[in-house]
Amino acid sequence: MTQFLPPNLLALFAPRDPVPYLPPLDKLPHEKHHNQPYCGIAPYIKDFEDPRDAPPPTRAETRDERMERKRREKIERRQQEVESELKVWDPHNDQNAQGDAFKTLFVARVNYDTTESKLRREFEVYGPIKRIHMVYNKPSGKPRGYAFIEYEHERDMHSAYKHADGKKIDGRRVLVDVERGRTVKGWRPRRLGGGLGGTRRGGADVNIRHSGRDDTSRYDERDRDRERERDRRDRSRDKQRERRSSRSRERRRRSRSREKDDRKRSRERSRDKDKDKDKDKDKDKDKDKDKDKDKDKDKDKDKDRDRKRRSRSRDRKRDRDRDREKKEERTEGEAPENAEVNLEEIQIGDGALDGTEVKPEPEEKGRDRERDRERDKDRDKERERDRDRRRSHRDRDKDRDRDRDRRRERDRERDRDHKRDRDRGDRSDKREERVPDNGLIQEPPAEETSQDMYLDQESMQSGDGYLSTENGYVMEPPME
Repeated sequence: MTQFLPPNLLALFAPRDPVPYLPPLDKLPHEKHHNQPYCGIAPYIKDFEDPRDAPPPTRAETRDERMERKRREKIERRQQEVESELKVWDPHNDQNAQGDAFKTLFVARVNYDTTESKLRREFEVYGPIKRIHMVYNKPSGKPRGYAFIEYEHERDMHSAYKHADGKKIDGRRVLVDVERGRTVKGWRPRRLGGGLGGTRRGGADVNIRHSGRDDTSRYDERDRDRERERDRRDRSRDKQRERRSSRSRERRRRSRSREKDDRKRSRERSRDKDKDKDKDKDKDKDKDKDKDKDKDKDKDKDKDRDRKRRSRSRDRKRDRDRDREKKEERTEGEAPENAEVNLEEIQIGDGALDGTEVKPEPEEKGRDRERDRERDKDRDKERERDRDRRRSHRDRDKDRDRDRDRRRERDRERDRDHKRDRDRGDRSDKREERVPDNGLIQEPPAEETSQDMYLDQESMQSGDGYLSTENGYVMEPPME
């Protein structure tokens, strides 16, 4: 197929020129044999230097040795500075140390933001203050964290010494002590190797972290007490751990035994479920039959109730018609002009006082409601059947209980409606029996008139030629 290609593509498939022949080269340098073989250093030993004449080796300083050397040099320099400052230091001739030394209080560990006025307010509680001297750093002008307070009376200084130690000022607890520079012989400040604290004695194993006006023996006792408390805590923690580990072991054992029991129970339940399923199938068939029977019974009961209600309503209407005829006969000969108006004209007539017609609800609406209720019930039951077929026997039991509760509620609602109808009929009968003092007979109100109609009639004011009702009785207009 390549012969059909165009020339530009055929050129790609053309062979190249053959490789030209070249004669072989000589051996490479590393392949050539040297004329002189390699030899050792034996012939050159005579030119080496004699070890006796060699200088001793120089030893370099290690890092630890260098640090130790610098530390020793620093201590030596500090000792020289302390000795020179001790020769110059004299608290009795100090310009800043003024006033009575036995009335002066030393306050240390003061917050750097605390002012002189704040210190005065805090320490004036113990007595009147004569002078406060706060110490500042000379080159920077920043406070150094301690001050001297001079009281007017020595007893005030003693009370502050006893009660003010450990007082919290601006978030820091201060240390309060007497001035010892001018009162204690041979006293040296802390910067010159003295003071009450033991934080500059040596290493971490010798220094005492908590310095103050207490003796070092008390600090030792505190440390011992703390160590004892720590040992007790450690022992109690070990005991608690052992108890927890033992409890965890017991829990594991119990959990394992429970798991075994649960497995056995699950197996037994699965077996029982298989048996129950077969039983439930038979029961469901019987229950479906029972449900159909219950439906027929409920329908018969509803029909009987409807018949009873119809018969009661017919009897009530007959009684009302009879009473109306009697009252009309009486009122034709007895009622004078503009005397009284029957309540029938106010409540049931062709038009009420406000012009609105009040029509009793027909019985057909009540029947339609009952029919709708029955239809809804049938639909609910059909849906529940479908659900029962899909669900397990446990869910079926729950649904059955719910159905019972619903039926009971429906029956209760029917009974309530029936009682209401009965009470309305009784009330209408009682109103017919009531006769006012003026000898007029009161017409019974319509059975199904609304309460709003009564409210509208009572709320209306009587005009000329009209009568108003109060408490169900007919009232005469006022005499002019």
